[in-house]
Amino acid sequence: ACASLQSCFHRTEFMAQAVETSRCLFCKITGKQNASTELLFEDEGFVAFRDIKPAASHHYLIVPRRHIKSPKVLCKDDIPLVEELIKIGRAVLEKQGADMSNLRLGFHWPPFTSISHLHLHAICPTSDMGFMARMIFRPNSLWFVTADWLLNHLNSKTQ
Repeated sequence: ACASLQSCFHRTEFMAQAVETSRCLFCKITGKQNASTELLFEDEGFVAFRDIKPAASHHYLIVPRRHIKSPKVLCKDDIPLVEELIKIGRAVLEKQGADMSNLRLGFHWPPFTSISHLHLHAICPTSDMGFMARMIFRPNSLWFVTADWLLNHLNSKTQ
């Protein structure tokens, strides 16, 4: 009975994940099912595009194609994924002509996420940010963490 119960649980979990990804806007964008979104970068694992509500003149989202709910579910094994998000974020900012001395890279922390799909905010220049944007993207607050903070957090996890 236990094995069949476990099998049932995994099947239900898989089905719930399938429903979540079919409804996820970022899954639709990464799967090219949203023609209105211009991709500024794409490879087999990631895409990048402009934020629809930019906090500064350069505000891009770097999104893994694989559906990952949030930065909170990441573990130490995901450090290379976060490092790749950072690398792509920096490259997109540079390609778009951003001033790299005045940037913010980070993630919203649950439950303060508008879309439940991991994404890095690459914002520049931070000096362009208005009062509300400075609050929404406030580094290492309860609702937004920097990429460096997340890497340190993941490095401190035992697994």
